[in-house]
Amino acid sequence: MNNACNIAARLPELARERPDQIAIRCPGRPAANGMAAYDVTLDYRSLDARSDAIAAGLSAYGIGRGVRTVVMVRPGPEFFLLMFALFKSGAVPVLVDPGIDKRALRQCLDEAQAQAFVGIPLAHLARLLLGWAKSAKRLVTVGRRWGWGGTTLARIEAAGAGAGSQLAETSPDDVAAILFTSGSTGVPKGVVYRHRHFVGQVELLRNAFGMQPGGIDLPTFPPFALFDPALGLTSVIPDMDPTRPGSADPRKLHDAIARFGVTQLFGSPALMRVLAEHGQPLPTVTRATSAGAPVPPEIVSKIRSLMPEDGQFWTPYGATECLPVAVIEGRELVETRSATETGAGTCVGHVVVPNEVRIIAITDAPIADWSGVRELVNGEVGEITVVGPTTTDSYFNRPQATAAAKIREVLADGSERVVHRMGDVGWFDEQGRLWFCGRKTHRVETEAGPLYTEQVEPIFNTVAGVRRTALVGVGELGQQVPVLCYELLPDQHFDQVETQLRAVALQHPELVGIEHFLRHPGFPVDIRHNAKIGREKLAVWAQALLS
Repeated sequence: MNNACNIAARLPELARERPDQIAIRCPGRPAANGMAAYDVTLDYRSLDARSDAIAAGLSAYGIGRGVRTVVMVRPGPEFFLLMFALFKSGAVPVLVDPGIDKRALRQCLDEAQAQAFVGIPLAHLARLLLGWAKSAKRLVTVGRRWGWGGTTLARIEAAGAGAGSQLAETSPDDVAAILFTSGSTGVPKGVVYRHRHFVGQVELLRNAFGMQPGGIDLPTFPPFALFDPALGLTSVIPDMDPTRPGSADPRKLHDAIARFGVTQLFGSPALMRVLAEHGQPLPTVTRATSAGAPVPPEIVSKIRSLMPEDGQFWTPYGATECLPVAVIEGRELVETRSATETGAGTCVGHVVVPNEVRIIAITDAPIADWSGVRELVNGEVGEITVVGPTTTDSYFNRPQATAAAKIREVLADGSERVVHRMGDVGWFDEQGRLWFCGRKTHRVETEAGPLYTEQVEPIFNTVAGVRRTALVGVGELGQQVPVLCYELLPDQHFDQVETQLRAVALQHPELVGIEHFLRHPGFPVDIRHNAKIGREKLAVWAQALLS
């Protein structure tokens, strides 16, 4: 019997237990009314059998255990079949968001040192023209292959047809995937996921949110849909551009929700804002989950009002390197709103068991060993660290980044573990709740002391006419000049709004040092969530205006 530690190990079981349940439903062609037909489906029997065939074909082609394989395929049946086939074969998929800066994307692919490349024709064309992944010798095209050699996914599947179960005996510490971060604070880093990290993530998600087999999920961030089959859910892939959630058409989302009775949905704060502003009820959705950046309390309140009375809105806190770390339900988040709007930060809730979260003194220097850490007490703001089942231990080919983000800890029994530095600052209250105060690199170090973005911005965001604000620092750490950049809501006059912003600063002694207010037409944001503000770019913009 195969006892592999593998996220795909649950798939054969589900194929036996619920063979006819739809695992994945994809938009397909447009229907007569302009909405997606959702005529492309995979039940659990087909997902298991076809991914077995593809896994066998890939192995025969030389894409087997340990082979790093770039995957550039749009969300659809081929993406999910391919990903589960790669997991089954023990290969190592490499996922890079195609929407990031092209120079950064090339650097990521070079660092990954991929031995294989699987992509749509457009991705292969870009690979040839832009010099991506030159180390990849095994080429697979999803769709029609032109003049770049290799083979097609259709041929791979045909070659492996009838091969039977294809689950490699992967161990917990075997590398399962390399997932590149969004790069919102620099060039994306390749997070090394081991098979135990994926398995641990499934368990934490199941326990944290009470997910049960048979639910209908609308995951608007495709990689999260990979967890659905492991949880026995049906994924309805929305008709939208996943790299631009803030531009999603709410009518198309509601069409899918209503047609298939979606019971839970996952989306970035930008996606949730789209649904909140649309204002149409979500009568079947009993669980909504949003991650990637803090969710504004007014969005939480609005979405909850659109859901059934007993519906739950969860905002997990975490990162690519470790997720979920802590969770909070919408009711409690709304209850903490007044504290957030007076400078406490954003409450991200209680730590998910069995994670261990500790707050340490802020430093930008690497910390090799936990013995060099100064741990802080409740109420003190410091850097958030975490260790748990999903805590990754390294970045691929980035030793300096690994050294900066990981701490070796020796336990009393002599065993060792790796602690991840989240790169976020925060604090614990007396109730054991974790409060997020912003990214460590985004803190503003003035002569009077530090200012943290998530403690400052919510105060100013209460001003009428303001869409959102961003605190940035100009100058050297320790002597930075704090600058508040702000966006206006439509039809607002900046003179009146800025007068109110200055008045708010005078009402809060800790904000008196903020004397520069700059109106910006539209903040730069990261590609993945469209919600994290590009404060580095704003700081450069602000410095140019003030110099």
